[in-house]
Amino acid sequence: MRTVQRTQGGAVGPRHRDLVRDASLVWVAGGVVGVSFGAIAVTGGLPVWAPVVMSLVVYAGSAQFSAVGVLLAGGGPLAAAATGLLLNTRTAAFGLAVADVLGPGRLARLAGAHLVTDETVAFALAQTDPARRRAAFWVSGIGLFAVWNVGVLAGALAGDALGDTARYGLDAAFPAVLVALVLPTLRAEARVRRCALPGAALALALTPAVPAGVPVLAALAGLALYGCKEARA
Repeated sequence: MRTVQRTQGGAVGPRHRDLVRDASLVWVAGGVVGVSFGAIAVTGGLPVWAPVVMSLVVYAGSAQFSAVGVLLAGGGPLAAAATGLLLNTRTAAFGLAVADVLGPGRLARLAGAHLVTDETVAFALAQTDPARRRAAFWVSGIGLFAVWNVGVLAGALAGDALGDTARYGLDAAFPAVLVALVLPTLRAEARVRRCALPGAALALALTPAVPAGVPVLAALAGLALYGCKEARA
């Protein structure tokens, strides 16, 4: 494998090859779910270009699935956009969490903002020092963006040939990767566990009653608990 020479945030040399190796797990999951999204959109009646353009411009898995679901159910473009926007509001908090990781300059921040996802942020924050966090963000973010869009295009072109994508359990790919990413931090810091558990419990309680993606947003309530504990310390 060729060494990644440079990212928006700075140089990535041989010592960061392990980041490429670890990020590849996220990329595989992203590609698989991307194929599912492209196939679902096209088999539901949307033209091939629709999921492809949405993935390039919007680039938000849960928001894309929800927006397409609204469209296929007969909802209008405004309703679909509103649903996607609601589910994607959680990335505002994620953006704040990695604001110092993106690097200086408007171009880096603009490009980085487009690459902010649950997986990329989790992968970056799992690193132990600022240099590795920046490298991890750009390596995982650029790779995931590329693989996601290739997967969506493949799924859209395959269309009906894949059949019912839900029977393959593809929706479990991303959650499994996220659990693997956050486990080291949860094991190492008791304070993080005490804040994460209430957020996880809230998300589980809301899952049967609210649209997909909203429980993740509600789980961010744990951040407020973390901030309160930090202020008392």
